[in-house]
Amino acid sequence: MVDSNTDSQISQDLITPLNTHFASHSKSSAMEPPQPPPPPPKSYWRFSKQDFFPEPSFQNLSTYITALLQTCHRLQDRLFCRSTDVTELIDLKKQSEYDMKQCLTWWDLIWMGFGAVVGSGIFSITGQETHNDAGPAIVLSYAASGLSALLSVFCYTEFAVEIPVAGGSFSFLRIELGDFIAFIAAGNILLEAVVGAAGLGRSWSSYFASMIKSDADFLRIRVNSFAEGFNLLDPIAVVVLAIANTIAMSGTQRTSCLNWVASIFSSGVIVFIIIVGFLHAKSSNLVPFFPYGAEGVFKAAAVVYWSYTGFDMVATMAEETKKPSRDIPLGLVGSMSIITVVYCLMALALVMMVNYTQVDVNAAYSVAFERIGMKWAKYLVSICALKGMTTSLLVGSMGQARYTTQIARAHMIPPWFALVHPRTGTPINATLLVTIISCIIAFFSSLDVLSSVFSFSTLFIFMLMAVALLVRRYYVKDVTPNHGLVKFLLCLFVILGSSIVITALWSSNKRGWIGYAVAGAFWLMGTLGMVLLPKRRVPKVWGVPLVPWLPSLSIGMNVFLIGSLGGVAFLRFFICSAVMLVYYLVVGVHATYDVSHQGNQEGKIEDRKGNANQEIS
Repeated sequence: MVDSNTDSQISQDLITPLNTHFASHSKSSAMEPPQPPPPPPKSYWRFSKQDFFPEPSFQNLSTYITALLQTCHRLQDRLFCRSTDVTELIDLKKQSEYDMKQCLTWWDLIWMGFGAVVGSGIFSITGQETHNDAGPAIVLSYAASGLSALLSVFCYTEFAVEIPVAGGSFSFLRIELGDFIAFIAAGNILLEAVVGAAGLGRSWSSYFASMIKSDADFLRIRVNSFAEGFNLLDPIAVVVLAIANTIAMSGTQRTSCLNWVASIFSSGVIVFIIIVGFLHAKSSNLVPFFPYGAEGVFKAAAVVYWSYTGFDMVATMAEETKKPSRDIPLGLVGSMSIITVVYCLMALALVMMVNYTQVDVNAAYSVAFERIGMKWAKYLVSICALKGMTTSLLVGSMGQARYTTQIARAHMIPPWFALVHPRTGTPINATLLVTIISCIIAFFSSLDVLSSVFSFSTLFIFMLMAVALLVRRYYVKDVTPNHGLVKFLLCLFVILGSSIVITALWSSNKRGWIGYAVAGAFWLMGTLGMVLLPKRRVPKVWGVPLVPWLPSLSIGMNVFLIGSLGGVAFLRFFICSAVMLVYYLVVGVHATYDVSHQGNQEGKIEDRKGNANQEIS
């Protein structure tokens, strides 16, 4: 039996802490007001004004007019405001409410690079540029573009390893070059996203039509009353874009697995294309090698750069990568090095199979195999091309949506597009935005109209990325002295100026060596001057080798390729930029200003409350 005194002691030991707990709880309850229950989770599908324009400037007409009157002051503030690594990595993510799922490895990124790049241009642009601009020298066009793309890959990799966030180049530029430059880049990123997707949709339709009938426009609807370049309506392109984007919205890991399985099959078909192409090659098809001169080679190089785009989409997946420091360099640099070699071999196989004058501008490879008597191979090539463009659409859709998400997190577009779906872990709203606009553009616009706009935006962003890398290495706020900043800016100005002069001389058809020698000497002096400056930041994990030489060469090559696009591309770029600037002055500058100064405003309110409480007491 248990002694009654012992039993009562045990009961007392149990009751005493409980009484103490309840006493302290009641005391604290008496001192503090009861806390309200946490609010229920918000629905993902919500469409209130507060979700689209939560900033104080847009609360009502009066606040908006007040904001417009302060446009000059706010623009000046934004011009010199730079973001930080912490802001992009941590603070802005809160706008999405839910995190994206970290589920990707280096294996996923390698095949994403392959799936995003191979098929995005090699099957759709090669025929057009071979026939119209470069001839057999299209091989050199791909080599030049590949070198420029690889330099840009190095720049992207260093940033993505240290700042693994969904914003990609937008976030990197916002940190190093400031809010305003980042907005211009953001506008071009969105333009690149919708135009690139639309172009792929049109190419998919062309190849599918060529499998049914030797007419790439077979499934399009001609409207003679519309302007040339916009008079072939393409409903097939719209359907393909809608399906690809729906798959991308369903989940990152699922889309990645589908991509690498399909890409393995595609790599086998590409090997077949190269082998069979060389077996049926005729060296006579390489004569003349430069039918359009060196100008045609570089003009084609600027356009076929489209074939290398897509790797920047892989950089936007850094936020969903398990080990960015290991996986991103392997995925980006490894895949792009292999792709450059593959592209040159594929281009050479095409121009040796068929004379450049007989290359089809819309479905080059499938029609080439038909002309050498291998009709069955025509369908295999077309299937591979369709697969390549489909995976490019899938990966492109994922990357474009993540760009859009980070841009929305910064409030440059409504933050509603930054929301991540709690179940799929994907930014569905951002994906829908890109999908709808690209479907509208793909329905009306022809491939040649889209390609020049796309290439200009892409090259412009890559040039800015090289500049941003130099800024990151040589300028750190409150560390770099003023005289060091002046020297750095002078060297950068010389590099940019000499690159522009060389491009202008080439575009004006002046071939005297004196002008190029002088401009080249200035480029060399600017780069050498930067070599002598002390670096203010060392990469923590992985860095671009031979800085500043490689970024400086990347700036020169991108500027040169931009200058090779022609006057129409410049006109379209400036028109699009003017529209972006109007939007920024009317909406973007006020939204980002409010977000940037929100902490200061909240601090002032707290100070006022504190002063009022002191006066009352």
